[in-house]
Amino acid sequence: MTSTLSLLDRAGLDRNAARRHLARGLEGADDGELFLEYKQSEMLAFDNGRLKQATYDTAQGFGLRAVKDEAVGYAHASDLSDAAVARAAEAVRAVKGGYSGQYAAAPARTNVRLYGDENPLGEPTFESKVKLLETIDAYARAKDPRVRQVTVSFGASWQVVEILRAGGDEYRDVRPLVRVNVSVVVGDGTRQESGSYGYGGREGFDPFLDEAQWQHAVDEAVRQGLVNLDAVPAPAGEMDVVLGPGWPGVMLHEAVGHGLEGDFNRKKTSAFAGLMGQRVASKGVTVVDDGTLSKRRGSLSIDDEGTPTGRTVLIEDGILTGYMQDRQNARLMGMAPTGNGRRESYAHVVMPRMTNTYMLAGEHDPKEIIASVKNGIYAVNFGGGQVDITSGKYVFNVTEAYRIENGKLGAPLKGAMLIGNGPTDLNRVSMIGNDLKLDTGVGTCGKDGQGVPVGVGQPTLRMDKITVGGTG
Repeated sequence: MTSTLSLLDRAGLDRNAARRHLARGLEGADDGELFLEYKQSEMLAFDNGRLKQATYDTAQGFGLRAVKDEAVGYAHASDLSDAAVARAAEAVRAVKGGYSGQYAAAPARTNVRLYGDENPLGEPTFESKVKLLETIDAYARAKDPRVRQVTVSFGASWQVVEILRAGGDEYRDVRPLVRVNVSVVVGDGTRQESGSYGYGGREGFDPFLDEAQWQHAVDEAVRQGLVNLDAVPAPAGEMDVVLGPGWPGVMLHEAVGHGLEGDFNRKKTSAFAGLMGQRVASKGVTVVDDGTLSKRRGSLSIDDEGTPTGRTVLIEDGILTGYMQDRQNARLMGMAPTGNGRRESYAHVVMPRMTNTYMLAGEHDPKEIIASVKNGIYAVNFGGGQVDITSGKYVFNVTEAYRIENGKLGAPLKGAMLIGNGPTDLNRVSMIGNDLKLDTGVGTCGKDGQGVPVGVGQPTLRMDKITVGGTG
């Protein structure tokens, strides 16, 4: 990686000593690494016309991992000292066995950089950010007299990682990340509804604080809130559902994506386990995980093991063709790592995780898809949801939806939920739009207590005979 910043030098650690500790920790292991991290983060939140939160945090530390077959030894500390690394090496040495004398091959290198080294916490100044928060708040309140509450937040982080492997290879990455979010509460009499819009990516603040950008965010948040203010109770029952492009891909991410991660399939706890090469979705359905998209929230130049990210085709024309892999699960399954080994921080162990996961576009015009539905709903935005990885069953809350009757959009709906089974419902995709869209850069994925930034996306989709939960 093209950065002169060395975390070993920053901490005053002797490189040769660190390598000796690493070698001792990995005696008898198949694989492992010393992962060092330095991270700065900032959050400003403006709520009810005043600055409610202003936090700044700096964290650093290391994690030392030894891997032997299915076993993992992991030790971490915020103390970046020679003594701490030595203690960690002794702790992970318990993971060892019949060592062959050769560690797993190191990740191949790449010169591709998907983002710059720019630290978004540097500019603009704190004072100018607060002033802009005030301006955004005033703009939102002036949009409509029914706007009762406005919350605006700016979040940014700058992470430097350095990875040392037993064979002498070193990898380094510098990762910026920014997110802007606007949420509003609108009211009419005693009824209140909410709307929100967020965006972000891996670059400095300036592009995201452009006036046209934040005004669009406010406009969308207010529009969504006012739509929900007019919404009627959603119907319940089995009906055809049209999913909008972009953020609705979060349902694909949760209901399908997690089931295609290597660890769940190696352990045969995924609904997709053992189905490689078989049809798992309707013809035309192609799903990829791509960590190589420039400046996207889920993108990484290298993953947290040093493997370059890639474009992994998971499902091609309805056929299961791939899994997302870290090094350990790939080796145990006889497959190649895909650059999906990720961790929340130095205090967390690596596991296979998604980057930017989305479905490719089809051939249908979105208007044609809506016109094809006689009785159904059009789901545009999603909130929270729950998924069971083993069975594939899911429940998702829809935060913006409309009734479809005789091919035309009708009243906005409130309280709609989509209920189903991810692997089953992939076979209920009957029309795929030509309008592939990625989300605006707000996704965070949770797995085993770890959260990492991700991207999602899809074109407009028609899914037949989906169970809709509602109150109407």
